[in-house]
Amino acid sequence: MTNDELPEGWLSCSLGDVVDYGKTTKAEPSEIEEGAWILELEDIEKDTSKLLERRTFAERQSKSTKNRFEVGDVLYGKLRPYLNKVIIADQPGYCTTEVIPLKPNVALNGRYLFAWLKHPVFLDYVSNVSHGLNMPRLGTDAGKAAPFILAPLAEQKRIADKLEAVLGRVAACRARLDRVPDLLKRFRQSVLAAATSGQLTEDWREENAANDEWPNVQVREIADEVFDGPFGSHLKTDDYTETGVRVVRLENIGSLRFFEDKETFISPTKYETLKRHTLKEHDVIFSSFISEEIRVSLLPKTWSGEAINKSDCFCVRTNHKKAIPKFLAFRLACRSTFAVLGADIHGATRPRINLGQLKDYAFDLPPLAEQTEIVRRVEALFALADRIEARLATAQRLVERLTPATLSKAFCGDLVPQDPNDEPAATLLERLGSSNSMPSPARKRRTSAKVRSD
Repeated sequence: MTNDELPEGWLSCSLGDVVDYGKTTKAEPSEIEEGAWILELEDIEKDTSKLLERRTFAERQSKSTKNRFEVGDVLYGKLRPYLNKVIIADQPGYCTTEVIPLKPNVALNGRYLFAWLKHPVFLDYVSNVSHGLNMPRLGTDAGKAAPFILAPLAEQKRIADKLEAVLGRVAACRARLDRVPDLLKRFRQSVLAAATSGQLTEDWREENAANDEWPNVQVREIADEVFDGPFGSHLKTDDYTETGVRVVRLENIGSLRFFEDKETFISPTKYETLKRHTLKEHDVIFSSFISEEIRVSLLPKTWSGEAINKSDCFCVRTNHKKAIPKFLAFRLACRSTFAVLGADIHGATRPRINLGQLKDYAFDLPPLAEQTEIVRRVEALFALADRIEARLATAQRLVERLTPATLSKAFCGDLVPQDPNDEPAATLLERLGSSNSMPSPARKRRTSAKVRSD
């Protein structure tokens, strides 16, 4: 934005014109007190500027040189700056040298500076000029040359106050939306629990005078086949090809979801040696690895007859005269199934069950007519949850746009009214330069501290 486009009294300049970017006071581990706050980059949540953890030197036992900072310093993460990690220090401490402390001064309000470092224009700039492929950093010269919009000091405070109020409400809205996925997950599990216990169709049984018992059966009893995929040398990573016959892997299996976009292939020639593992439409595909939940889904029609399963992806092919495949998938996805099978998992790093345990798993099986009604009701309730989830995604996208949109309004003079009596930004810069009022960290620290430019 040019000066002609800015409100009267504002100034377009560089970050280095208003703050001594890169000038820091170093501290060696031997200088740091046991109870001092040690800030690492991972302590700051990306984008939100939420402090995730506050740990002391005694807890971290850091052996590397640190940057000192004071209360009110704006702490900017220069490593992978696209992560947008920046906070304002609420107490003194020491930080990794990948965090640059920036000090407010007579021309600059710290909260205003904090807001600018999160502005879309600044983020675009640092993303473009950062150097390093795997771990890009914002260099000192590039940091000094970064664009900056300087408003009159009194207006900086008004802008910062307004931003805190508005963005505080945005953060509260985001937090409420973030709780919805867990609520939907619990809702779906409640539906499955009611469905597979008979509670969901209690009224249906009364209306249809259905007093049939729900016999306790094992998976092997209601299946025509239960099998795993080829083991070891029969199917290796080297057998995978760019195209051909699909292989169902663990990454395809979610909780009642099948991820078709994750494709792995073997050649038709290799497939001929593994045809006995061919999968069919309506097969129930079960992940042998069990961690936080059961992962089970139906094979989609588009993969029928064109895929085999890997050894860790079990297939249950139900006898349709005994069990509806979708009902079995719902039953296996229940928390009650997780409680039983999860208690018998083996393997420290990748907890799993074997095929025999799945075959032996027992549950109460309703008659086919009631299975059909259960599936219908569960699908209707899940469809409701899906619609809420879609609306949630839309709401979250809108909320994510609010912060950059609000910041854009703030730094073009549209968020708060201007006051013609405010001291112009150009005058602020003149006073800053003439008084050399940007504080030198060396004058504020013990003499053992070293002043460097990162």
